[in-house]
Amino acid sequence: MTDALGYIRDNYNYWVYVALMMIGFYAMIGHGNLLKKVVGMNIFQTAVILFFISTSAKRGATLPVVSLEANAHPLAPEQFMNPLPHALMVTAIVVMVATLGVALAVLIRIYRTYGSFEEDVILDRM
Repeated sequence: MTDALGYIRDNYNYWVYVALMMIGFYAMIGHGNLLKKVVGMNIFQTAVILFFISTSAKRGATLPVVSLEANAHPLAPEQFMNPLPHALMVTAIVVMVATLGVALAVLIRIYRTYGSFEEDVILDRM
């Protein structure tokens, strides 16, 4: 039992990301309010981005910048952090912000047309 608690304690950040994903997923599936669905989608996307960024972190690792000095000795690849998840997540953040902006613009149009964010009310008024 101690090993399981140690595993949970050592990887608590992943448990937080899973909890955030489930909160966002519940908000998207469990609510009839479109604004709550958009907020849930944003929480879910943020959890995914945090998860991918945390996969590139290593204890004791350094940035992948190599010195070209004559007396510099070569370093092993496992001493460097992986920059690829960071580069990919910058793109994901841009997509997330664009998606949020479009979703909010659509929600404003829906509210002006139907006067509500509730799915049931919108379907009745269609």
